[in-house]
Amino acid sequence: MMDDNLARMRTHLSAIQRHRRLLKTKLTEHDRQYVCRRLSEEECALESLRASIFPMVFESPRPMISAS
Repeated sequence: MMDDNLARMRTHLSAIQRHRRLLKTKLTEHDRQYVCRRLSEEECALESLRASIFPMVFESPRPMISAS
């Protein structure tokens, strides 16, 4: 199960890298909009998958402020 999820994460990461590389090239405005939309979809899918795999959120402890 975990191997499947990690494989899905790698797939999303690869797609994100590919779309970012494409955005550095010369594209028509229509193509650029499409790639931006796909990039956003991949980032959302990766974040959703990440949250389902690692649901716990750890926050950094806040520094104590002395009352002097």
